[in-house]
Amino acid sequence: MTNVQIRKVTEIEEIYAVQKLEKQIWGMEPIPVHQTITAVKNGGLIVGAFAGERMIGFSYSFAGFSEGQSYLCSHMLAVDQEFQLMGIGKLLKDEQLRLAREMGYELIVWTFDPLESRNAYLNTSKLYGVCYDYIVNCYGEMADGLNKGLPTDRFQVAWWITSPRVNECWQPINLQYMCPFTVRLTNENHPELQLPEENDWLSAEAVEVPVPKHTQLLKTEDSQLALDWRLKTRNLFQQLCSAGFALIDVRRTDEAVQYYRFCKLSMIPLQNESSEPIEN
Repeated sequence: MTNVQIRKVTEIEEIYAVQKLEKQIWGMEPIPVHQTITAVKNGGLIVGAFAGERMIGFSYSFAGFSEGQSYLCSHMLAVDQEFQLMGIGKLLKDEQLRLAREMGYELIVWTFDPLESRNAYLNTSKLYGVCYDYIVNCYGEMADGLNKGLPTDRFQVAWWITSPRVNECWQPINLQYMCPFTVRLTNENHPELQLPEENDWLSAEAVEVPVPKHTQLLKTEDSQLALDWRLKTRNLFQQLCSAGFALIDVRRTDEAVQYYRFCKLSMIPLQNESSEPIEN
């Protein structure tokens, strides 16, 4: 990783490189360069990862405002497939945080697919973001490889970058996590979620919810089961958010599922604990 440089992107030529990488990774038409340039000149931010002169990853964000709160909306983070699983996404977010603080921001928000546990782990267990807002079919139907076939539900991450949660890497201790959900394996060894008859788990102090470890593979091999996971977890996550819980951590396992950990939002040391979720 010592030969990878992470830095702010401002030159037009490098913004064209962002566009090229965006198209390569998602297989769809990229954001017009005039749009990203305008965003960067008006409170936005692009951070690039470079191997020599080659751009291998980027994060793109623009200024947002809602209900009296200004924030940085982190719209895209991408790493070239050749360089994935090397920690570059974390490096991009770390530099985004540092630069955002210099710009005067206290909050960065972005969304991710709730069934992508690797993203959830980065966002909550490594970056110490929290999720207390669930958005149903956020982007409508999308045809790219990562999103095709399922409603584009999203968790919104709230990254309070000046808070004890982030600065002190806060995680709750000695919480008793309740997990009333069971998982059985199908004949094809894919996980299937089984729900309890009662909702008494909403009165627990903390809750664990299983999600598939390999959602993209599941979509390819059993699209109906993948949809079943989307609809069942949508219901669970909406109930948790409505009951005042927030996603704060991912317990990783060697099983076919990972476990999302929720605690009460009120116990998390955030910049502004009384804030309502900011909707995209």
